[in-house]
Amino acid sequence: MSRNGRPRSRGGNVYKRLNSKNLWVRYRDREGRIVKESSGTTDWEVADRFLRDRLDARDEGKLGTMLSGKNLTFNEWSDWFLERRSKPPYRSDKTHQGNLEVLKNLRPVFGEMRLSDMTSEQIEEYIEDRLRSERKVRTKLGISYRGRIKPATVHREYRVLCRILNVAVQQRRLTVNPCAGVEFPIRVSTTTRKPHYMPASEQARIEFVAPDYLQDAIVILVEMGLRPYKELTPVRKEEVDLGNGILHIPDSKTTSGVADMPMTELAREAFRRRMEASEDSDYLFPTWRKGSRRPHLTTFKKIWAATLERAGIPHFSIYELRHTFATRLSAGGVADHFVTQMLRQADSAVFKRYSQAKLGMMREALDRLDRNANEHERTFGTAKPN
Repeated sequence: MSRNGRPRSRGGNVYKRLNSKNLWVRYRDREGRIVKESSGTTDWEVADRFLRDRLDARDEGKLGTMLSGKNLTFNEWSDWFLERRSKPPYRSDKTHQGNLEVLKNLRPVFGEMRLSDMTSEQIEEYIEDRLRSERKVRTKLGISYRGRIKPATVHREYRVLCRILNVAVQQRRLTVNPCAGVEFPIRVSTTTRKPHYMPASEQARIEFVAPDYLQDAIVILVEMGLRPYKELTPVRKEEVDLGNGILHIPDSKTTSGVADMPMTELAREAFRRRMEASEDSDYLFPTWRKGSRRPHLTTFKKIWAATLERAGIPHFSIYELRHTFATRLSAGGVADHFVTQMLRQADSAVFKRYSQAKLGMMREALDRLDRNANEHERTFGTAKPN
């Protein structure tokens, strides 16, 4: 026993080093050499866990790999992350491009820094500095400043940084993710736009002024909950089984999105109209532009915006018709876990975002509240006197 009553070290120990705010660990490697390194934390329990991980890695013959990762810079680890965890099949191409854009801002600050030297304080300073920064746009006349960067943009950068460092922890290149001690200074939920629920009356107004192909697209999206650009516009006629009322989705944003999706009668009629209107193409939504890179439409953005303007409805993304699909299922009494399956989501937590739109339906129901119901002279058959 040591003088303070604790058992002697089991091949190593945790100690406080002069001129260092973090705790250090001392242990021997498989050759008997003494190794000293910072635990990167001021918490004794976390430092002891760090020591036990090092001892376990020594016994398993993995200590050399872990120690080599100690000198990894953020740039080096980001390159590994982009190659091994950012590209398909781990993530979609769109997510990979987003990670590349975010790293353009992260690399100048953390690039040459070692992973083990990154702290929560430095990350919080980066966030505060970004929130005070202005958005730069390169034009022919030079750099133009377009107001403060939105908190949602900074929060996205923070989430990508968390993901990169979480993978470093999983790969035993980092003991603790410094983002765990960071608190984002602004509630992002109050700065981002909530999902839009499209009532039936609003849908009728939009379809009335929309061109034929957009009318059919709207019906299919709200009746089946497809992703507009990844699952609907690339649909081939051979993937549509009108007899059995099934659409085969061969490619999607996630692996769980690849499935056979049943149709409603309204969706089946919309698919039939599309097949008749596109006789000369293998696609239901062929492009009419010559020299187009793809034989089918890739976006509805311009026509969607023009249609909403003609209908006199404030703009919302066509992707949010997927929210309407989920909301109508949920309001119809379908269990949330089954709605998640109908959405073909990889993570059930994503459904929480779609279900927020139910608030719009609740407001619609309250608008129909009859405050004079008990004063009507006429009685109903269900309210017979005793």
